[in-house]
Amino acid sequence: MKQFIEAMKKEKVGIIKENEPLSNHTTWKIGGPADVLLEPSSVEDLKRVMELIDLYQVPWRVIGRGSNLLVADGGIEGAVIKLGKGIDDLEIKDEIVRVGGGYPLIKLATVISREGLSGLEFAGGIPGSVGGAVFMNAGAHGSDISNILKEALVLYPNGRLEWISAKDMEFSYRTSRLQKEEGICVEAIFQLKRGQKEEIVSHMQANKDYRRESQPWKYPTCGSVFRNPLPNHAGKLIETAGLKGYQIGGAQISLMHANFIVNIDHAKAQDVIDLISHVKETIKEKYNVDMEAEVEMIGRTNENI
Repeated sequence: MKQFIEAMKKEKVGIIKENEPLSNHTTWKIGGPADVLLEPSSVEDLKRVMELIDLYQVPWRVIGRGSNLLVADGGIEGAVIKLGKGIDDLEIKDEIVRVGGGYPLIKLATVISREGLSGLEFAGGIPGSVGGAVFMNAGAHGSDISNILKEALVLYPNGRLEWISAKDMEFSYRTSRLQKEEGICVEAIFQLKRGQKEEIVSHMQANKDYRRESQPWKYPTCGSVFRNPLPNHAGKLIETAGLKGYQIGGAQISLMHANFIVNIDHAKAQDVIDLISHVKETIKEKYNVDMEAEVEMIGRTNENI
């Protein structure tokens, strides 16, 4: 690892932080340290990072804005690559939007709505990056990324860049092929539609207001914790089971929305894991429904959730 870090510094590929607490980089404000956190300053620098990772055989993973992510208390072995500045270009041409994987999704939805482009109103309140949204097929209000994506530029560990069309992305509910492959979405092209700017902005703002009024953003949270076990809704099942407000350590099932777990008092990852397990056991016992966590859990000595 020492040789790898020295090589990274020599290459000047971006910001390098050793033993960086990942609680500083997740919306849950939970997570132990990464051996090294890298913030590449361009796609070319990211390619070089991947080449060095391969050369030194360093374990790695990528994060965006740290939503929908639970990092273990023991942190993460190897390199954590954070996509942000330098991989956040934006180009709008007619109804086509080309945007970097590190661009904030909420900001993108706001910018394009003001351009009179429709199709991303659903994302007005979704925390995270464009790359993470493609990875998860993020969605809300009856729509998702699969409805607007034309193609995504994916970087593979061997340094190969490949454009993947939406039809080959294997999208389904909160899922894409990137969850099965070791690839990083570094750029996306979206097909939007021209519309009435006032109507688009109003629609997006209504979605943002709804999320603000119905979801607990006062405390650190990752977003929705469980996938909806259709035709049921996760939050409704958890609420009906009487679990709103149930707390383990510093983690609590939100009193506002039962499909959110909030960090109300310096919660540990283990608190969240135990709370997720309790919800699963309770819902299975009461309703014979299997709950599946939507949040991704990573790091040392993690259990499956």
